[in-house]
Amino acid sequence: MKAGPNGMKSGLNGMNGLEPLLEFSKIALPGAFRELAEQGVARTQEGCGKIKAASEEMAEALRESYSSNARSATDYGLKVIEISNANSTSAIDFVAHLLGSKSLTDVFTLSAAQARKTFDTASAQNKELWELAQKLATETGEPIRRRIASVLHKAG
Repeated sequence: MKAGPNGMKSGLNGMNGLEPLLEFSKIALPGAFRELAEQGVARTQEGCGKIKAASEEMAEALRESYSSNARSATDYGLKVIEISNANSTSAIDFVAHLLGSKSLTDVFTLSAAQARKTFDTASAQNKELWELAQKLATETGEPIRRRIASVLHKAG
């Protein structure tokens, strides 16, 4: 480190910008003031260390949350594609059966059966999508909730 115009050292030595405070504590002060200054520096260093640790924990929580969110969103998207495919196949099958109908009664019977089948299928599909959406919400927030609880526990 280089000595500045006042003869004091300047520059950073890995103390996250706390060196001026440390240099201040080396100035000849009456005993009580010096002790208070040293305690203040120690508390500041401890506080900065805690903030840095909490920041690192939150960054990790966000990484976990993003990763979980990406997996769950992919699962949801794949389920939507699967449902779309099943619904398209069902509609094509229904039209093929309608074209093969020989009477108006057959058309009404097929239409009623298709309506019931469509309702039941849509109910089941909506339930699956709802469960995936809940899983997405839970898994996205869980890493953040867990890390915040950990940080608060350590701070308490």
